[in-house]
Amino acid sequence: MSGNTDDLYKWNDELSDRETFFIGKVIAQWGALEHEVFVQTLMTFDAPDGEDVALPKAMNNLQFTEILGLWKERVVDKTEGQRGKVLEQQLKRVLELKGYRDALVHGMWQWSKDELSKISTVRIRKKEIISVQFTADDLADFYSRIGSINFNIRFPGGLEEFAQMRAAEGLYVGRLGLGLMTGDPIAEEWLASIGVKKNDPKKTEPDV
Repeated sequence: MSGNTDDLYKWNDELSDRETFFIGKVIAQWGALEHEVFVQTLMTFDAPDGEDVALPKAMNNLQFTEILGLWKERVVDKTEGQRGKVLEQQLKRVLELKGYRDALVHGMWQWSKDELSKISTVRIRKKEIISVQFTADDLADFYSRIGSINFNIRFPGGLEEFAQMRAAEGLYVGRLGLGLMTGDPIAEEWLASIGVKKNDPKKTEPDV
């Protein structure tokens, strides 16, 4: 055998497909959360026409904890009534979940033969050793909670506000719908993930 063989061998992370699925979902949801908080905060900074906006340091180095502080000051604390209470609740939930998210993303992962259903992560922050354990069910629950926060910070008025926005936007076509309309390969991949074959006339419902 000749040539470069570096890519022939892969380290086995020993994660189940379900664990891997929800880890990916958690990362995607948290990234969307950070982006929404950043954009909402950014929109509170105004500048005269033709001039650049003078942003504080926290908005330039993208440290999420610092941006959360600005979001609280410039968005949450200035939103009145029930919508403001909803945003306050979401801020509290984000702060409660951040440590768990950081453990997933920044920790060193390991498993034990004594508890195969659990994965442990260990990380060091200054002189503190932080260890967190999670199962696939924990990851599923964590994903669901972040998804709820993402909805509520976008629509603190609830389903009514969401419906009003959709009505104002007109027809909305999601990624899967657009993939089906255009024949993009992502549609077939997406349907396969829920047990539907795109061109199978005998199968119209996903596997349960």
